[in-house]
This record gives sequence, C-alpha cells and structure tokens, in this order.
Amino acid sequence: MPVREEGAVKIWQRRDWGRQIGTWFAWLVGLSIFLYCFKLISDKTIWFFVLDAGTQAADLGARMVPPRWSYMDKLWMPLWDTINIATLGTVLAIIFAVPVAFLAARNTTPSALFVRPVALFIIVSSRSINSLIWALLLVAIVGPGEFAGIFAIGFRSIGFIAKLLYEAIEEIDPSQVEAVTATGASGPQILAYGIAPQILPAFAGITVFRWDINIRESTILGLVGAGGIGIQLNASVMELAWSKVSVILLAIVATVLVSEWVSAKVRHAII
Repeated sequence: MPVREEGAVKIWQRRDWGRQIGTWFAWLVGLSIFLYCFKLISDKTIWFFVLDAGTQAADLGARMVPPRWSYMDKLWMPLWDTINIATLGTVLAIIFAVPVAFLAARNTTPSALFVRPVALFIIVSSRSINSLIWALLLVAIVGPGEFAGIFAIGFRSIGFIAKLLYEAIEEIDPSQVEAVTATGASGPQILAYGIAPQILPAFAGITVFRWDINIRESTILGLVGAGGIGIQLNASVMELAWSKVSVILLAIVATVLVSEWVSAKVRHAII
C-alpha cells in the first residue's frame, strides 16, 4: 500500500485498511463471477469443434475460391431490393420518429408527466428489439417478402432516430425560441423558425447515418424470409454452394462500402 512518511510520521496514505480490504473483496467477487460464467460457457461448449476450428475455417475458405462470378447476374435485383428496404424503412422511421422526438424532449413535450413517458417507452421498445427479431415477427404476421423487411427496418430505426433527435432538441439555444415567441408567433411558427433551424443539421446527420446502418442490417433480413440478398445467401448456405456464398459476401461488402461513401459525402455536404 503506497505510504509517504517523513521520519517516523506518516503524512500520506493512498487508502486506509478498511478501503483497501473493500477493494480486494470487490476484485475477488468480480473474479469469482468471471470464473463462474466461464465454467457455465465451458460446460456447454464442445471443445473438440473449437480446437478443430482452424482446419474447418481453412477448408471452408478453400471451397469459396474461386468465386462463381457467373452467379452475379442473379444478384442485381436482390441487391436493389436490399437498398430499397433500407431506404424505405428509414423513411418510415422518420415519419414516426420526428413526432415521437418532440413529444419526448423536455422543452417541447406537452406533458412531462404523461406524454413524455409514453414517448420514451416507444423509443426504448424500438431500440430493445433487434431488426432480425422484428423481421421474424413481421414475417409471421404479414408474410415473407420485402414488405416485412421494410417495416422491420422502420420499427428498429424509430428508437434510434427519435432518441438522438430529442437529445438534439433539448440542447437547442432557448434564446432563439424566446426571440421568436416574443414576436407573437404561433406554435407552428415557433417550431419552424425557432427550433427547426437549430436541429436540421443534426437531423440530417442522424438520418443519413441510420440509412447507412440500415443498409448493413437489410442484408441479413432475408435469412428469416424478409427479402433482400439474404434470401440468396441463406439458399446458397443450405446448398453448401460456397463459391456462390463468396460472391454474395463480396457483393454485400461492395454495397456497404458504396453506402458508406455516399453517407460520408452527404454528411460532409450537409453538416
């Protein structure tokens, strides 16, 4: 334990014995929890497969090469569907997220006691459920296809957009709102001239960023039947057609790279 002394007099000590023992006890509890969790995972793990993972991965990689480039002709339309799912899902999310954000922000909500908790509950509910789970539910409700994928992306994105937007609303400069209010402006005019100009850059950045995320999430929705290129990926994996799988993965990587480039350019132009 670090101690500084001058002669026989102790002038500084990092911790007293009580706090030091408490710190050691906390480390002991943390280490015990870690070892217990590791044992639980270890008991359910087939270590033979784990030890053989390197060989299996190398074998799988060898089967993926060379990619079957002729299969690319059948991927253009699923790729287009994937981009449409992400784009329309983002638009759907914006339609619902903007009013929810205004209802959730402390400085714009009509009732902090009743309305704001409901808006926050919508945000938390949307963010708590992964888009793949939304897709599973919607495929069971509305059937397989792009329609379920669009709504899955939309429902998942509402919470993300609304949360970041209501935080931006709460951080606006109130003096600008007060200046517009002092002119006798109505509620919509205060919104249009006092609040909207302050949050538009944040709103644009959030929207483009979420669209970029949705492109990635849309590529896997087809695994549960919600449209997009994931359907081809799932079918190829089931057929053990690894040369097709490699083409699909390369197409997904290229699509994500293009979406990132577009997203960065748009954000740079707006913000």
